[in-house]
Amino acid sequence: MKRHGIEQFIEETKQQDKGEGLFELETARILEVNLETQIWAKMGTMISYRGNVKFEREGILEHGIGKMFKKAFTGEGTSLMKASGKGKLYLADQGKKISILMMNGDTISINGNDLLAFEPSIKWDIKLMRKVAGLLAGGLFNVRLEGTGMVAFTSHYEPLTLIVEPGQPVYTDPNATVAWSGSLQPEFVTDISLKTFFGRGSGESVQMKFEGNGFVVVQPFEEVYRVETQG
Repeated sequence: MKRHGIEQFIEETKQQDKGEGLFELETARILEVNLETQIWAKMGTMISYRGNVKFEREGILEHGIGKMFKKAFTGEGTSLMKASGKGKLYLADQGKKISILMMNGDTISINGNDLLAFEPSIKWDIKLMRKVAGLLAGGLFNVRLEGTGMVAFTSHYEPLTLIVEPGQPVYTDPNATVAWSGSLQPEFVTDISLKTFFGRGSGESVQMKFEGNGFVVVQPFEEVYRVETQG
């Protein structure tokens, strides 16, 4: 068992300014936000802050009535908080690993449960991921983000990025799928023969199929969602 004196512990774990800009990884699982104006973050992820920072829960019409209806319809849309002011803000989400993307006019879809924070310059919209047959009804949604600015998302353990090429579709477990490039439109497919082999959650026979040019990010963990089957 590793032991430290107090001074040694402080030296090894203390906050450090890395000069990496608005978003920087203080540790693999703690995001430091060097706040100058404002950012959006997932509700309930703030663990500490210093400086003159004001927090506001997302207003019911903050992002337009269309998004409000979508969030009400999903029943579990990600609630956001707005942090504004000047200071340092620390965000974390259940100890999950954090990845930072610098968007340069790009588009990416991120599982709603895995989106951690983004700059207000990023445009976003909620997209429902519903299987026409109703096998995954209401349990999965994603946030489509586009524009220029920083985006932070989380994954359980280290993420793996799979390249999707024409004629070589990639199939993923919906509960282990974190993000995918904006050029891809996932399709839900079922294969009862894979029920015993594909994932360990309920509804394993449902997979996401990605075709075309792009990438998909998966994690070595299955998020738990509500799964319904038709009677």
